[in-house]
Amino acid sequence: MMLTSTAPDLVNISMPNAAIVAVLGYAVVFFGLILLMLVVMAMGKIFIAKDKKAAEKAAAAKVGIDAVPVAPHTKGEIVLPTQAQPAPGTAGQLKLYDVEPKTAAMIMAIVANKMGKPLNELRFISIKEVK
Repeated sequence: MMLTSTAPDLVNISMPNAAIVAVLGYAVVFFGLILLMLVVMAMGKIFIAKDKKAAEKAAAAKVGIDAVPVAPHTKGEIVLPTQAQPAPGTAGQLKLYDVEPKTAAMIMAIVANKMGKPLNELRFISIKEVK
């Protein structure tokens, strides 16, 4: 009857019984903390492995992109690589006059959105800034 006490007996609990209850309470708490620590460590290792795999894929893709030769071009003209075939749905070269490529891309996306057509169905020949 060491750990089985009724409510009136809790007032007169002996010192050995109190020590056992305290030690068991601490053991349960520390066991829970250790389990939580193991779960967090396992999740960390999973995410680190996932990040390494993504970094390796990105490095491999970068090496693949760097290996494609690009033809020399004049400023403001977007030219496809010399040995690569155009992507399906492309409409050739685009000439830019006094327009940054980022601005031209935004203009093309806005026009495609306003027309309600996919961008690959439109053909832009040149874009010139009107001053």
